[in-house]
Amino acid sequence: QVQLVESGGGLVQAGGSLRLSCAASGRTFSSYAMGWFRQAPGKERESVAAISRSGDNTYYADSVKGRFTISRDNAENTVYLQMNSLKPEDTAVYYCAARSALVGSNWYRRSHEYTYWGQGTQVTVSS
Repeated sequence: QVQLVESGGGLVQAGGSLRLSCAASGRTFSSYAMGWFRQAPGKERESVAAISRSGDNTYYADSVKGRFTISRDNAENTVYLQMNSLKPEDTAVYYCAARSALVGSNWYRRSHEYTYWGQGTQVTVSS
């Protein structure tokens, strides 16, 4: 069982930056691939970024490529999402997710591939 707690959301002006954190419970964090998703009002949940268990491989949605960076600190049981050059269309509730991964280099971008979810943190970007 893994519990995930996101933090770092808030209100920011367009062009600004935020860093989201997702703290995971348990002593097997390094065995989990992690992902960030977001859901805007009236829209489906979408993948934003994902990172392999080892941290060596990452995935980014086209809409955030070059602006967002996913990283992880296995010693701190935490995954991060650094968000720069934020746009109003980035406004959403952001969720982190975890799944056990046998292959250290794999990342996963589909929500149904994940087992554990955080409660979400609101990110609002004003124009």
